[in-house]
Amino acid sequence: MTTQKLLSFDWGMMAPEFTILIVATLLSLIDLFMPNKASRKPLALFAIAGVVIAIVFATLQIGDPTGSILFDTYRFDAFALAFKLLFLFATGLILLLAMDYKGEKNWQYRGEFFYLILTALLGAMMMASSADLITLFVGLELLSISSYILAGIRKTNLHSNEAAFKYVVNGGIATAITLFGMSYVYGLTGTTNLYSIGEALTDPIVEQNGFLLLIAFVMLFVGLSFKIAAAPFHMWAPDVYQGSPTPITAFLSVVSKTAGFVLILKVFILSFLSGQGGWHTTILLELQPYIAFIAGITMIVGNVIALRQRNIKRMFAYSSIAHAGYVLVPFVSLSLLVFKATWFYLLAYLLMNIGAFAVIQFISERDKSEDITAFSGLYKRSPLVAVMMSLFMISLAGLPFTAGFIGKFGIFMSTLSTGHYVLASVMVTTTVISYVYYFNVLVQMYFRNGVVDRIRPSVGLLLVMVICTVGTLAFGIYPSAALEFFHNGFDMTQLLEK
Repeated sequence: MTTQKLLSFDWGMMAPEFTILIVATLLSLIDLFMPNKASRKPLALFAIAGVVIAIVFATLQIGDPTGSILFDTYRFDAFALAFKLLFLFATGLILLLAMDYKGEKNWQYRGEFFYLILTALLGAMMMASSADLITLFVGLELLSISSYILAGIRKTNLHSNEAAFKYVVNGGIATAITLFGMSYVYGLTGTTNLYSIGEALTDPIVEQNGFLLLIAFVMLFVGLSFKIAAAPFHMWAPDVYQGSPTPITAFLSVVSKTAGFVLILKVFILSFLSGQGGWHTTILLELQPYIAFIAGITMIVGNVIALRQRNIKRMFAYSSIAHAGYVLVPFVSLSLLVFKATWFYLLAYLLMNIGAFAVIQFISERDKSEDITAFSGLYKRSPLVAVMMSLFMISLAGLPFTAGFIGKFGIFMSTLSTGHYVLASVMVTTTVISYVYYFNVLVQMYFRNGVVDRIRPSVGLLLVMVICTVGTLAFGIYPSAALEFFHNGFDMTQLLEK
């Protein structure tokens, strides 16, 4: 590629990604030349500043027309931008958690903790904008490899070592299965561009090899189901969540999971839904019952097994599995509201989950325990934190006047409107089951006696809790603020424009 050709590209559309890349590179160089015994906490502030600048660039891009560079492998559209904003916002909050995280001995000298979070974020952002299987895979691996290292970054902690090992093994298997499915798609269509794949699937020769297409679909869906921890491919999640540093657990449960859903939406809608004659005669629609089964079993497994958990991070791992099932439901119904319902639910999940993890980090570091009894008497020790944790639990349970309720209600109504009554029943039943383990945390905080000393969170943790509390309440009472922002700012039909 000549220099003239490179200069002809509109690189401005990649401004958020370039910002994160530059900041991550600078952080790694600064970390390299800093004295060994100098605290790396200022690096977190630098990383947060980079994320804020990237958010500003992304916000300025709202309303811009669709564009593509690098021979249509990178594509700018409203779909990518909407989810990039979620990635950036979530990572900014998680960096605040990371800044106040108290790990093992000499933890304050671990600068890689911050720039690896940024490289993982960069991978997620690249996935959102990819229009080609190769760039999608590169983004996926950038996110995955950074996450493997972050999960095992506490080198002397056995739980962290176990988490990293299981994550690498299961992630490697998922990657192999996904890559195998991609190879079938390429073999059938002769292209890696998602839009060209959609067109090639209408070729009569490809249609004659429908069973190979079915294998490709199943392989891709199974591989990506590992990434979002959908049952029965969820086995890695509880151990990885428990062993990882709490900010990384929050990152995996929000950013990594959101990236998995972005990948599923993008690959299957562009490649499979636009092939074989359009929206109503596709392989994706024919396999809806099987996807509905996975969504249902994911909700059941996550919520039922969470009932027996005593470790709060393992409980949230199963809660995360259950929520993956809820987010799969709009993918089954495939109504026109699939993008809006998924985006709003992931926004609500981001707020209530990161807020809850801020409280978990505060309590577990203070009491050196991740057992649920560590929350005993929290209302007396720190009433404000207890009230905010209560709100996050109520929102995760899906009760009214919270963002979690609006998210679940939107998915539930779209399920009913498309006639998936069994799936809607499973959703309601599992939501009721979830009340038991979410409310158990409230019982511990308000009706169990614990340590009586007064405790107060750090400024960073308190800021995360307050932001998440305000967002959870605001979008629960006035959801139209977020829904209108999405409706007016992001034209999802751009995703289907070629």
